[in-house]
Amino acid sequence: MSNFPSDIEIAQNATMSHIKEIAKKINIEEDDLEYYGKYKAKLPLHLQQENPKGKLILVSAMSPTKYGEGKTTMSIGLTDGLNYIGKRAIAVLREPSLGPVFGLKGGAAGGGYVQVLPMEDINLHFTGDFSAIEKANNLLSAVIDNNLQNTKYSLNLDPKSIAWKRVMDMNDRSLRQIIIGVGAKANGTMREDGFNITPASEVMAILCLAKDLEDLKFRLGNIFVGKTLDGKAIFARDLNVVGAMATLLKDAIKPNLVQTIDGNPAILHGGPFASIAQGTNTAIATKMGLSLGDYVVTEAGFGADLGAEKFLHIKCEQSGLKPDAVVLVATIRAIKHHAGLAAEDFKTENVSAIEKGFCNLEKHIENIQKFGINPVVCVNAFPDDTQAEYDKLKELCANKGVTAIVSTAFVHGGKGSAEVAEKVVDEINKGNANYKPLYQPSDSIEHKINVVAKEIYGANSVEFSPKSKSQLKMINDLGFSHFSVCMAKTPASFSDNEKLIGRPANFDITVREFEIASGAGFIVPLLGEVMRMPGLPAVPNAERIDIDNNGVITGLS
Repeated sequence: MSNFPSDIEIAQNATMSHIKEIAKKINIEEDDLEYYGKYKAKLPLHLQQENPKGKLILVSAMSPTKYGEGKTTMSIGLTDGLNYIGKRAIAVLREPSLGPVFGLKGGAAGGGYVQVLPMEDINLHFTGDFSAIEKANNLLSAVIDNNLQNTKYSLNLDPKSIAWKRVMDMNDRSLRQIIIGVGAKANGTMREDGFNITPASEVMAILCLAKDLEDLKFRLGNIFVGKTLDGKAIFARDLNVVGAMATLLKDAIKPNLVQTIDGNPAILHGGPFASIAQGTNTAIATKMGLSLGDYVVTEAGFGADLGAEKFLHIKCEQSGLKPDAVVLVATIRAIKHHAGLAAEDFKTENVSAIEKGFCNLEKHIENIQKFGINPVVCVNAFPDDTQAEYDKLKELCANKGVTAIVSTAFVHGGKGSAEVAEKVVDEINKGNANYKPLYQPSDSIEHKINVVAKEIYGANSVEFSPKSKSQLKMINDLGFSHFSVCMAKTPASFSDNEKLIGRPANFDITVREFEIASGAGFIVPLLGEVMRMPGLPAVPNAERIDIDNNGVITGLS
């Protein structure tokens, strides 16, 4: 393993098929492809069926660590594994954000011999979807500020009430809270504003939940902007900008077809973070995959307490989708982390640490079971793992009624996930999945938050700040109490304190404030100190990325 090539070397040396050959595998006609070079293509919306026949497999994970658990890698590996055992499977995944690419986490195209290709394009600008979302979001911001100083057509907006923020697809903490309109009157109305990162934009959320262009426009029109000086709610439709926003998104609404290293089809579309947004790819792409293939492998970001919970409560409820199986990704080193071990101790066999750190994975297993689905645990293999540690983990999972299987897809491609694929197909064939949400739309926002906090996180209680209480009253007054909740919190812990690893107990969570996503149909409670505009680390990945005169990229992983 010491001489194992880097992810980028594997990706650059992989043999790629022309995208039309990948399309043929799932019966897409060449005339339906909108080419972006030889290895990428946009797909038309008519390829999705309203009630597709394919089987949906959701991949989630235990609480993540800074060492990386490889959820995307295992999702791609499972797709290749299903094809390896003779099934027609498609990976339907999110697009990476430039924030992590140039920040701390790096790209999100898989790793080793289970990647989506062309990796460099996917991790960078890809087909321009993020740029279109950013432009549509910021067009609305520009029109809002233009209206503030438009004496003839003014909506009489109260500048202090404006809830809409600008976005940029880059980690830049200095833009979280800013003052705009400084200087002469011609520079606009001076007011407080701020930036979110593009994956947290409500336009991203709307794109990921919209059924078609008509629904996209309807949702864009429902974006809550703020209130007039006399208290009337103002929405994006009142600013007559919905048509222009939708026009900017005319290509972004179409899913993107690419391929895995094994030459299997992958659809990438949308990219909200699960820590601060709903964390799943578009409903259009998922339904399209289920219309074209027999199995679709999709993922939800971060741990199951975030991405999977939002997939099941937001995406499923709004789209009518129901998973036929759930896979939870775990690693031996993540379990050791949640046992309290330091990174330097991960390489030493420690079966007792597996017993101690299993509590984190155990809670995720229990959470998925609460939704009526018994998950399969996929253990992403690392070279320092031992058989004794695998055996103990399998035993602990079996005690919860769950099967754990080791995947070596990172080094063996689809063959390394064949056993996991067989088990997932077996679970689907049993037909025992009986998805049910933990709350109903008619429940109050407070009740929904309490359900997620107590049932999924294990919290004792929920505390609301004075600011959040005031905002909650406004949410109810606006008639938004039937919306889902999209909790924004640290992914590192079940709690809102990233230092409480494992399975914390006897803790409370605090709702600091709310953001309204009325176009997307959910409310965002901000828990603890989570920010919707991340910052860069002390040494960002951007310092390691370079390109030579031949166009060869280094440092991008």
